[in-house]
Amino acid sequence: MSVGTSDVSASAKKGTLSALLAARVGKRPRCASEQELQEAAIQLLNRNQNLLELLQEVRPLPRKVQCSGDLRDPPAAPPTLVAPPTPAAEGASLLACALHREAVRLGVPVGMLSARLVAERVHSVSGRSKGTLLNLAQRAQLTLLLQSTQELLSLGAFSPPLFCHELWSAQMQPQLEVVWSLHSGNIVSLENILDSEKGAGPWLGVELQALCGQTAAEEEEDVRWQILTGVASVLIRAGFQEPQDQGAPCRRITQVCRRVLDSMLSWVLDSESEAQKLQSTLRVAESWVQVFDVSVCSVFICSDVFLRFLTHSLTHTLTYRPRLKVSDAIAMQSAWSFAKTSHLLTSLYRKLSVLLSMDELLSHLQQVLETHEVNWQHVLSHLSTLLVYHPHAQRSVIELLSRLLRSAFEGYDMENMITAFLLARQGALESPAVFPPYSQWFRMSFGSASGYHGNSKKSLVFLLKFLSDLVPFEPPQYLKVHLLHPPFVPAKHRALLQEYVSLAKTRLADLQVSVEEMGLFEDVSEAGAPVQFQAGQDVEKAISLFESTGRISAAVMEASIFRKPYFLYRFLPALLTPRVLPDIADARMAFIESLRKVDKIPVSLYSTYTQSCGRERQRQLEGVGVELGDREPLERLLSELQELRSLVSACGGEQDVPAHLARVSELLRLSLPDKSDDSPGQSVVRLRPDMPTQSDLENKVVSMILRNFSQCLMDASRTNPPNRQGPWASQFVRMLLGHRQLLPALLHRMWDLLHNQGASLDAAHVLGLAAFVVHLYMFQSQCPLVEFCPTMLPCPMTLPEALSTALRCGTHADMSFCLWFCVAAVCYGICRGASSEHVQEYVPSSLFKKLLYLIPRLVPGTRAGSGPEGVGPGQAGAGPGLDGAWSGPEGVGPVLMLTEREAHLLWRNVTDPCTSWRSSACVLWRHAHFRALQTRPAYQLPFSEWLAAELTVRRSQDALSDTERWEYQQWACEQQYLSAPLDQGGCAGDVRSACAHIVTAVLELETGRVQMPFTRQLGADSCLPDILCRLQELLYELELPTVCGGGRGDGGHFLLDLIWEKCSVPGDLHTVSAELALQQALHTCNRVMMALPVTALITVQTQGSRRTLDCNTFMDHVNHRQRNACTPAGLLPFPLTAHFYRGVLSASVRCDQPSRAVNEALSQMHLRCPLLLVSAGGWWARLGPVLVSLWSRLSGDPQPEELLRLADCYTWACSKVRLDSRPHPSAPSLLLAACLHRMGREREGRSISPALGQQGQVLVFLLFFCLTDLLSALLQPQEKGVENAKGLCFEILTHLEDCDDWLLLFHPPGAEQGPYQVVTMVTTDRYLRLMPLAFYSVIPDLDSKVLGRLVKVPGFLLTALHCYSALTALFLDGHTPVPCPESSTSQVDPLQIVARARQVLLQTIAWSPDTHLSHSHRSQLQEACGELDPEVTAALSSYLAPPSPAHTLQESDFL
Repeated sequence: MSVGTSDVSASAKKGTLSALLAARVGKRPRCASEQELQEAAIQLLNRNQNLLELLQEVRPLPRKVQCSGDLRDPPAAPPTLVAPPTPAAEGASLLACALHREAVRLGVPVGMLSARLVAERVHSVSGRSKGTLLNLAQRAQLTLLLQSTQELLSLGAFSPPLFCHELWSAQMQPQLEVVWSLHSGNIVSLENILDSEKGAGPWLGVELQALCGQTAAEEEEDVRWQILTGVASVLIRAGFQEPQDQGAPCRRITQVCRRVLDSMLSWVLDSESEAQKLQSTLRVAESWVQVFDVSVCSVFICSDVFLRFLTHSLTHTLTYRPRLKVSDAIAMQSAWSFAKTSHLLTSLYRKLSVLLSMDELLSHLQQVLETHEVNWQHVLSHLSTLLVYHPHAQRSVIELLSRLLRSAFEGYDMENMITAFLLARQGALESPAVFPPYSQWFRMSFGSASGYHGNSKKSLVFLLKFLSDLVPFEPPQYLKVHLLHPPFVPAKHRALLQEYVSLAKTRLADLQVSVEEMGLFEDVSEAGAPVQFQAGQDVEKAISLFESTGRISAAVMEASIFRKPYFLYRFLPALLTPRVLPDIADARMAFIESLRKVDKIPVSLYSTYTQSCGRERQRQLEGVGVELGDREPLERLLSELQELRSLVSACGGEQDVPAHLARVSELLRLSLPDKSDDSPGQSVVRLRPDMPTQSDLENKVVSMILRNFSQCLMDASRTNPPNRQGPWASQFVRMLLGHRQLLPALLHRMWDLLHNQGASLDAAHVLGLAAFVVHLYMFQSQCPLVEFCPTMLPCPMTLPEALSTALRCGTHADMSFCLWFCVAAVCYGICRGASSEHVQEYVPSSLFKKLLYLIPRLVPGTRAGSGPEGVGPGQAGAGPGLDGAWSGPEGVGPVLMLTEREAHLLWRNVTDPCTSWRSSACVLWRHAHFRALQTRPAYQLPFSEWLAAELTVRRSQDALSDTERWEYQQWACEQQYLSAPLDQGGCAGDVRSACAHIVTAVLELETGRVQMPFTRQLGADSCLPDILCRLQELLYELELPTVCGGGRGDGGHFLLDLIWEKCSVPGDLHTVSAELALQQALHTCNRVMMALPVTALITVQTQGSRRTLDCNTFMDHVNHRQRNACTPAGLLPFPLTAHFYRGVLSASVRCDQPSRAVNEALSQMHLRCPLLLVSAGGWWARLGPVLVSLWSRLSGDPQPEELLRLADCYTWACSKVRLDSRPHPSAPSLLLAACLHRMGREREGRSISPALGQQGQVLVFLLFFCLTDLLSALLQPQEKGVENAKGLCFEILTHLEDCDDWLLLFHPPGAEQGPYQVVTMVTTDRYLRLMPLAFYSVIPDLDSKVLGRLVKVPGFLLTALHCYSALTALFLDGHTPVPCPESSTSQVDPLQIVARARQVLLQTIAWSPDTHLSHSHRSQLQEACGELDPEVTAALSSYLAPPSPAHTLQESDFL
């Protein structure tokens, strides 16, 4: 049989190559050798072979197969095959050799032949496919083909570049899935295709759009999404890699990839503009928007590259098709609010902004506005999205507007003025919670003499001219603002304002908008309400202000004088609407009476009003017998609720309750129509306790409902316990849950009652609210989730849990009410579930835990061990309750069933007015059901939650005295939780675990890791000192066996790891917010460490036969955490420094040779933790006496050498400052420089560098500390500090003119710095990044002679180049200090520093001699050219170029 047989034979007997080979093996003669069989098979294939089908049939090699001979170029003689004896291996090697023979026959390279054959096969496989995806059969064939191609590639018989050319030279371009398969199979990368083929970029854009719009089956959707995200990741990575890593070819592929990404983003933006015509395009474009999600592509791309991509895309979006003029933006702006912006655009904006802070976003927006023509619709809708979604956007936007206005009036810049007004109006289009209304912003900016325009007449003319120019394009609502709240104008310039007023009124008249009809409190950010409704809104607002302040608002008084037509014919008729006057004057009557007393209501109008009200009362009296259907819905609702109360209390009225509740539900719908389209189920209700948005009508309805529920409960409880009251309460609550529009008002009202008005509630209110919460807990699956606004918890919580957070336990009054409420709720739940096997379904666990905390705290008799009946939380054992038996701790045994008598006694104990809450709590504590619930994990109070609750107590308002609190906390820590098992929230006798719990609770609460909703900031009034005392007691218990028995002295050392973990701050420390968060965390951690024993920071370890001190853990903590939070930089706080050194001395007494142990521990600090050494030198004036006194008390031996060395360094520094001669102590140069720097700072103005002579290393380290002072003065502007620091730097540099060691300070951290590498472990990472700023803050101000000598130092030019490049990067990234307008005028702007740096660098290049340039030095300078701007690069290139004869005598001046 031959591969090249006839079609008939092939169709009938066609088989795979493996089958052919297997068949031939079975038929071969026994006498044939292996080599002969292989040669026969090759000859047979060569006679009539089809290489395309052979590519498809051959499977990949399990291991590499070699062919004797080189397969990359056709050899002169046929190769011989050496292959493993497997069919797959034989097939692969046969394929390679067959291609090789064919290449020899045709006289072409084997790589070209294989590339052409594979390309033809790829087109034949995918040629019949429609769209960008293959079908399953095609995908399977392509997989086999790629496997064969990979094998050819591994054998060197395939050329990817030739294949790419062959694939693209065909008439039909490949599908995107084919190209992605070639890329993922490592055959031809997508970057190579884009780089080598000119038409690949446009083709890829078309294919990506088609892929986004292609509807794939469910099983192929993963393939489509994988291709889309994979291609996008490749494009982003190739298009936005680091600029310094790119050569010329890379720059071309970067441009191609960016063009493809820009074309896709443009396609999305075009789709959004066409969405009104074709909605399907919107869904298609959303597929590409998902690519911008950080969680999608950032997995394969580093954060810096992805950030550059998002920033570039944001710029492209804001500047895409800037077709609209500013005048168009002013007129059309109201249509671009967040609510009117498409979901596609808002989703795109959010994804593009997620990696940037608010300040960075606004800075970038301002930069784009200043340097580009922008699409105003995109800019303004983007701003609205930021305001809605970013919690701190309002403050940042207001600051931006302030900067824009300040800049506009300083330079009379019309562009900044227009930008500020457009941004302010855009923000005002959103709700007042997001941004102040436009009227408020306009008043704040221009309504007083301190406004931006109030400094001169020229500024006033500039503002009024600007407003006048806007009038032809202004919407009427903004003209109303300018007329109602005109800018402040001095009396002598009123004529200027009148010109604008006349122009604005003329424009309003043209728009047919009457100025006289404008409301008093109109929200003019929008078009406003109709006149007939505006007056009513003004009346309600005026009454509300009168009720809260007791005075008539200024707007009403001004309207009665300056806007009489509106006041007399609109406002007063709406206020004096006839009604039935109440017997007790309400707010409206008091407001009317106040207006009448100041003669603002005409006598005739008031007389008509009183007569009309009298007629309304007469009608009411005559209409007593009118049917309920003729009354208002609210009155009918009150009547129905009163009738419901009578049904609940009446005997046998249970059957009529459901029908009556149906009528109540219908009246609720009439009173509060449901405007939401939410489907049934759990939605989210936002709780805004500080600014509730409910209307007066909603509050009245809710108060009416809660009052009626409490009254019904009290009436029913007079005769029956809760388990005998029937289902009326459950039906009532379930009916309310069906009214979604009522739930927000209900939630806010209940939260306000529990949180703010608990002390004013009577017993009926407390019992009613407690029972209501229990029924909400029973139906919590039907309740919406609750989300606090502003967000304080990571996820929404159930409605009962949200209400439980309203119960505070910080003061005596809060604890009393919380205990009262929780006892009532738990008693009601237990009684309600008395006949059920699952009592936990009726008792909210959050309220139950509050009882576990409060009852033992407030009732000492219930604490375990304090009486015969006291059993604490987590220690409940099997035992009798109130005349009833109950099961053991695991719930095994007879089911608890509450008898009628038990339920009656328990409920009467709560409702009886003669029973105190303490006795009620004791009865409940001993109850069998209460004790049984404590065995369930959800109803146990762990040690961590107990600590969190205890830390929120105010000591000054605690229910316990200091002694009582000490006794209670000792009982809780040592008896309650220390011995309790782990599964009951205890520590199982592990003192270390208890200490770890305390430290964790303190750190998480103080650093804000655990959000306690609506917990007051306690500060020094919290129980933190008491809890830290409990921690010290537990640590003393750990230390005692060590001190007595001489064991391993780790004490509280294990807590350092925990403290270190809690000090970690997520995010980039480059941001100010992250640095502040780290400082806050470390402040709390230091406070905890100060509470630890001094020996807790040190470990005594045994090495061989002697004991030594181990400080590694604490030194690592200082190097990685404390170093970045030092204030000032490079100096630890004195308490922490003293605590550590005291710990070293105290722990050394456990060693065999204390003095030697101290010397060994302190001697390693110079290299391991130089910051500790520098801090000791800096604080030695205070630290030395403390340590000397401590050592004399601990040991009679002489002082350790290391302490004496510290004292010598301090004494030497004092002598140098006094210019006395004293021998140089044997100590690290860093320590000497630190002591000298500290003494110099204490004695300002004293020159210290001349006294050092030629002590080079000390001078270099001293220069480093002076540069640190300079950076501190630049970051926190201090005019005197900057000058002093610069002066010291100048003085030191004059002594280092012939030394190049000081240049190492500005090298990147690493071994290149030599002995000065330790400085990277002394100061903060931020200061290390800003060293180039320090370099160019000092060098430009040097004397020209000194600078000329420094330039000649080897390495100066290279250091200057690197510092300039780093300074430019810092400036572009926004990491340079921003000058404050309020600061001194001597503060240098970073832009000026960069400009001066360029000038000095050009001068340095011109002055640098080229006679001593080595080959390596010249190479380094050439490499630095790519990181510089064109001007510096040209100067440096000219400097490095060999001199030509024509320019031998010429000098280049670049200044």
